[in-house]
Amino acid sequence: MFDKERHLVEEKILVYLKENGIPTPETLKWSRIPFSVEWGTSTSFFQIAAGEVRDGKKVVVSQRAQEVAEEIKDHLGSVAGFSRLEAVKGYLNLYYEPGVFSQRVIDTAIEQEKDFGRGESKGEKVMVEFSQPNTHKAMHVGHLRTMMLGDAISKILEFAGYDVVRANYLGDYGKDVVKWIWNYKKRHQGEKRPDRDVTRWMGDLYAEATQKLEEDPDGEKEIIDLFSRWEARDPEVYGLWEETRQWSLDGFNEIYDILDIRFDRAYCESEMEPLSKPIVEDLVKRGIAIDERSEGGTVIVKLDELLGLKEETYRVLVLLRSDSTSLYGAWDLALAQKKFEDFDLDKSVYVVDVRQSLHFKQVFKTLELAGWDKVDKVYHLPYEVVNLPGNVTMSSREGTVVLLENLIREAIQRAIEVGQERNPDLDEETRQEVARAVAIGAIKFPLLARENTKIATFDWETALDFTGHSAPYIQYAFVRANSLLKKLEGSLPDSLAPTHEMDQREVKLIEMVSRWPDEVQKSAEEYKTLSVTNYAFELAKSFNEFYNHCPVLKAEPETRAVRLRLVAASREAIRNALTVLGIAVPDVM
Repeated sequence: MFDKERHLVEEKILVYLKENGIPTPETLKWSRIPFSVEWGTSTSFFQIAAGEVRDGKKVVVSQRAQEVAEEIKDHLGSVAGFSRLEAVKGYLNLYYEPGVFSQRVIDTAIEQEKDFGRGESKGEKVMVEFSQPNTHKAMHVGHLRTMMLGDAISKILEFAGYDVVRANYLGDYGKDVVKWIWNYKKRHQGEKRPDRDVTRWMGDLYAEATQKLEEDPDGEKEIIDLFSRWEARDPEVYGLWEETRQWSLDGFNEIYDILDIRFDRAYCESEMEPLSKPIVEDLVKRGIAIDERSEGGTVIVKLDELLGLKEETYRVLVLLRSDSTSLYGAWDLALAQKKFEDFDLDKSVYVVDVRQSLHFKQVFKTLELAGWDKVDKVYHLPYEVVNLPGNVTMSSREGTVVLLENLIREAIQRAIEVGQERNPDLDEETRQEVARAVAIGAIKFPLLARENTKIATFDWETALDFTGHSAPYIQYAFVRANSLLKKLEGSLPDSLAPTHEMDQREVKLIEMVSRWPDEVQKSAEEYKTLSVTNYAFELAKSFNEFYNHCPVLKAEPETRAVRLRLVAASREAIRNALTVLGIAVPDVM
């Protein structure tokens, strides 16, 4: 918002440094001064002083940095748009005129609306791979975190200025899939998928397959035979696999549509399997992988041994079974390279369970040993599991699975009940629309508002709390701003700088709105949704405090005008923060 002013100051500083023979960087690094009672920006001269030391000058870095800062402060004198300059401990601090700063922040948010905080294009393409469900199984709450985290990271990166490719990686290959087909052929031949809750139905048949297999002495042999026929592209088995896999994809898309999640590219294990074989053969030829199949063993990469490590670090990556069928380690070697071939990426981010951390270290290190030159561009973003209340971890084996369809349905019903209590006058169509927005937000927020490497516990009491750290609380702040502005007769007042003595809550709210562009960039750089959820909550809290203590419509004319514009600016910041989290903002609640 103050790029022009800062750029002019920077130009003057760089010219001064060059003219005085002081090591001159191409640009200066600026950072926001932590807010107390005034707003400002700061730059350091420690690196410049250190540069003089490298050039042979005998100076104490800290003292020299302070000397340079003082020289530049005196050289600049007064600067338009800034109330004062100070040189402190090697830093040059520039403080904005409070009225100018407030007006600029408010005007920028109002003018840019849905683009407020959006970063300029960085000219970098980033792929975010997330969700990764297995076909022929149900989707449960354990799948939620990768979906929510991956979708929000994609939206944050896109808003920050990156070109984002959203990718899914489907587990559509292997014994579990063939086990489902075995059960279907024996007990459900000719049945078609239901019109809704498809993944539930697929999951029920998978559970039945597991149970029936335990009771059938010939089941394992029959499944192995079916798998061989699938690999040989037997028309009957392969055709049935294609048809039933599509049923799973239809079920996944049903849930993705409800959660407003989309993908640009779907990769499949079955697609990677044939691509992985030549890669493994090449690794064996080059001595990176060891082929022990002739002795009934597997094809492996002994990473610690290859790297000469005495302590167990990377262990052993298994690529092929003794029967030459490939494993997911081999598939990930192929997938990593395929992504860059398809999209010419600058970065590839994998949003995958923390329990796969060693696996990705193994895959990336194997690619590095093989000479792949993109290893520095791949990144595993791990996340921990989702627990039910009472610290119960999701587990299909232990019977603690909560299906996504059930969770979403219950969330909407609970949101309807809360809505009826809070606003009984809403018509039924609006009530359903609002309940859907509140319910989906209530599901998403708790999983994004937790450090991704820490276990997230989901419970209804906090998820639907209109007074706590939750999506409904933030959504309601937006609705309050929206409702207040609807009461305005005519258009929003024209831009003006505040001339009244601002309330501390008013000042705090301006500060919070001003932080939004920086928060987006920070979140994108760190791949952390927590930065945005914390910001959104603090912004909503600041707005509510302002709303409750600072009269707007009944204030004096000039104060009223400034505060109305601040409400409009706050509304844009709240909406944009929720939007990058994938959370809808209803007009009423």
